[in-house]
Amino acid sequence: MLYFLFPLREFSIFFNLFRYITFRSAGASITAFLLSLWLGPRVIEWLKKINITANQKREHAEPIHAFFAHKEKVPTMGGILIVASLVAAMLLWGNLTNRFVWILILIVAGFGGVGFLDDWIKLRSKSSKGLSSLTKLLGQLVIGFAIGVYLYMDPQFDKWLYLPFLKKGALYMGVAFIPFVVLVLVGSSNALNLTDGLDGLAIGCTLFTAGSLGIIAYLAGRADFATYLSIPYVPEAGEAAVFCAALFGASAGFLWFNCYPAEVMMGDTGSLSLGGAIGTVAVLLKKEFVLIIVGGIFVWEALSVMLQVGSFKMFRRRIFRMSPFHHHLQLKGWPESKVTIRLWIIAMILAVAGLSTLKLH
Repeated sequence: MLYFLFPLREFSIFFNLFRYITFRSAGASITAFLLSLWLGPRVIEWLKKINITANQKREHAEPIHAFFAHKEKVPTMGGILIVASLVAAMLLWGNLTNRFVWILILIVAGFGGVGFLDDWIKLRSKSSKGLSSLTKLLGQLVIGFAIGVYLYMDPQFDKWLYLPFLKKGALYMGVAFIPFVVLVLVGSSNALNLTDGLDGLAIGCTLFTAGSLGIIAYLAGRADFATYLSIPYVPEAGEAAVFCAALFGASAGFLWFNCYPAEVMMGDTGSLSLGGAIGTVAVLLKKEFVLIIVGGIFVWEALSVMLQVGSFKMFRRRIFRMSPFHHHLQLKGWPESKVTIRLWIIAMILAVAGLSTLKLH
């Protein structure tokens, strides 16, 4: 919205600042952060008032129930705080004529809506069972398919698959681009959902992922930088940088209340919307494989579940004491805060590693 003030530069040079992506990115990040801090206590109090607390006792997870006994009164569904702060910041600072802005807002709202329904059913029934796995997956698939079809039908959108360390596209996707988009969006949303098991873990890792993707988005949206780095030039990517900055600020604001010991949990409302948003940014920037690096913690958490399930079904043996991997570390005796901070450190290193691929060809 503020972007449209720059024509007033004829009256004051100050208004010219609203043209610049760097200025609006900073504004979006700060706005989302401050809005989170202001809304946080109000949202938490409202969730407590309507008794929106989580049931941490999942089936077949008895060994970790003791770790969550003290969290029975902590409200969940705090993801609405992230979504509200993020969307408000984007509506204020984003260029609303840029379609990437609306794609990302719709993804956050769509995946967040699926997560909200799941959370609401769980919390109203006072159980760990919300939407059926099939229903939740179907909702994600429909949204991912819609985005995939929209981008595929756009003749100007790049359908090439790019791999790190290569200067040119490795494979033209064609119609296979649609299921690939679905895979990235659904995979990233569920991977972040699986990571959201400890205070501050998922949202802290999101900070590093959003920050690195924001830098990539800014570079990809500049023809000069994209040419120098030999990465795909995406003319509309600048607004994805503003979005990532807003996501960074909203995540930092939520972490203020979600750090150990958490005052609120994000629930599926937050984890599905954040994961879907991160996956969409990667698709728009043509950096799907870089996402595997910068979002490495999310990938490993999801992979640990797949390995655990696969090993048990085939060999009747477990690889980890429990999956996702953060529970394995807990059962090894690591305190929750130590698990979280050490995984944050790895997430930070992976974010730097992902950025380094931009010039390694």
